[in-house]
Amino acid sequence: MVMREAMLMVAQLMALAARTAPKGLGQDYVGVRILSGEELSRLADEMERFGKERGKVNFDRDADNVRRSDAVVLISLTENKPLGLNCGACGFSRCEDLQSHEGPEFPGPLCAWRLLDVGIALGSAVKTASLFNADNRIMYRVGTVARQMGLLQGPIVVGIPISATGKNIYFDRPVKS
Repeated sequence: MVMREAMLMVAQLMALAARTAPKGLGQDYVGVRILSGEELSRLADEMERFGKERGKVNFDRDADNVRRSDAVVLISLTENKPLGLNCGACGFSRCEDLQSHEGPEFPGPLCAWRLLDVGIALGSAVKTASLFNADNRIMYRVGTVARQMGLLQGPIVVGIPISATGKNIYFDRPVKS
């Protein structure tokens, strides 16, 4: 019980790190949510179903990791609002021309600078987990299904499961191709 409470505190500190991470023009389009308890089982079940229905590999493997985790921190881009630089990094020469279309798992294209904001938030969160010796791994499959379930809104969602065991459960995993 003490370990689970400690891990929930680590998840809260990870969420804090993601929330306060630097963002382009100081504009905050990063969302954060912590899942624990029964929510992890629901997410894992849905990940398995999603992978089977779509014929996608390793959703079952990652679902097993989620099921064995103490918590999952979800981080999202809440809105694809371009920075207004007209830099072309998204593939369009003007920000006004950026039109996202729903893809098989996420919409795209997205503003590269907003995606960097999400990346910096993810890095801040996993750095915080590392400071407290919490095993963690950034997982796109977790975010894919969490987004489909509506657990966190936004055009892209990424999950970071965390655990505290004698051996890191997120490595030495079988990889299917």
